[in-house]
Amino acid sequence: MADVMFAPRRMDLSPAQKLARLNWLVIGLLTAIAGIGVAMLYSVAGGQMEPWAARHAIRFVPILCVMLAIAVVDIRAWMALAYPAYFGGLALLIAVELIGVTGMGGQRWLDLQVIRLQPSELMKIALVLALARYYHGQTRAQTAKLTSLGVPMLMIALPVLLVMRQPDLGTGLMMAAASMGVIFLAGAPVWLFVSGSVAAAAAVPVAWKVLLRDYQKDRVLTFLDPSRDPQGAGYQITQSKIALGSGGMSGKGYLEGTQSHLNFLPEMKTDFIFTVLGEEFGLLGGAVLLVLYMAVLGYGLFVAVTCRNQFGRLLAGGLSLTLFLYVFINIAMVMGLLPVVGVPLPLVSYGGSAMLTMMTAYGLILSVALHRQITIPRGAGL
Repeated sequence: MADVMFAPRRMDLSPAQKLARLNWLVIGLLTAIAGIGVAMLYSVAGGQMEPWAARHAIRFVPILCVMLAIAVVDIRAWMALAYPAYFGGLALLIAVELIGVTGMGGQRWLDLQVIRLQPSELMKIALVLALARYYHGQTRAQTAKLTSLGVPMLMIALPVLLVMRQPDLGTGLMMAAASMGVIFLAGAPVWLFVSGSVAAAAAVPVAWKVLLRDYQKDRVLTFLDPSRDPQGAGYQITQSKIALGSGGMSGKGYLEGTQSHLNFLPEMKTDFIFTVLGEEFGLLGGAVLLVLYMAVLGYGLFVAVTCRNQFGRLLAGGLSLTLFLYVFINIAMVMGLLPVVGVPLPLVSYGGSAMLTMMTAYGLILSVALHRQITIPRGAGL
């Protein structure tokens, strides 16, 4: 199957022929994950399609079409659009600063009437695109030099600082981590990451005093000791652990979750949707969802490894890492392994921006897979 899936292909195919050659098994897995999201949102609403499950399902259809359209576009077109997408994302983040909608303790959205767009979500994709484009233009010798880091560090710092001003620490850290992953995959020396990690650890006391706000400090302290304020800052994670533990191996049954239906769990439709799944379907249900995620993420990494051009390798690898961070951080957060930082579970949590980000990322991965035989010369500079 893999030989057929990744066989050499002519690039003069029509869009319909390209659609036929896409990996429809992976597309089916993405649809199954979104279907789990609809089922969980139906449960969260007490057995009602409104207000979340129906909207989640309706949004998925046009966004799926967007993903398919992205997938059939030549990878060289995405390479040409990488920098415009990056600067467009920066413009949207600046627009959030000026006219953004405030909600959930931060100014993070643009009200487009049809949808409330969260530009920081789209910037995760644009940043990986731009970094992949930059490092495709660098030779191996240039990538290994410390001087080559100036431009990518600036490219990362601008959006990360704008996102943290919203404030949205979790998204900012995700963007930085995924960007570092792209730089690592590009061939930057390992000593750079070791020294950077040491410097970051040394800077923790300064960041604690200067950068973190009081509510962010509470999240960290609550992560270290949830019992310090069980009715306040520690309430979310305490109730999440109770719900997950009470689900046991096979769960309490669909629509039978007590923690969720009695409104003990906060933010059930977004950050803590995996907790609802764990309570109603237990460890087995959670494992099924994780297997689905592992399959689609594993395919993304396989695409990165087998692509013949550097831009495609870095794009598929960086986007796969971004999606992995979504899943890892959300699930670790609801289990109490990480502080609560407000990261949604891709295609399962309610939210149009997060769904659009996931499907856009996977559309680009599918585009890399479809055009993996293309050879693009390196070392052409920016």
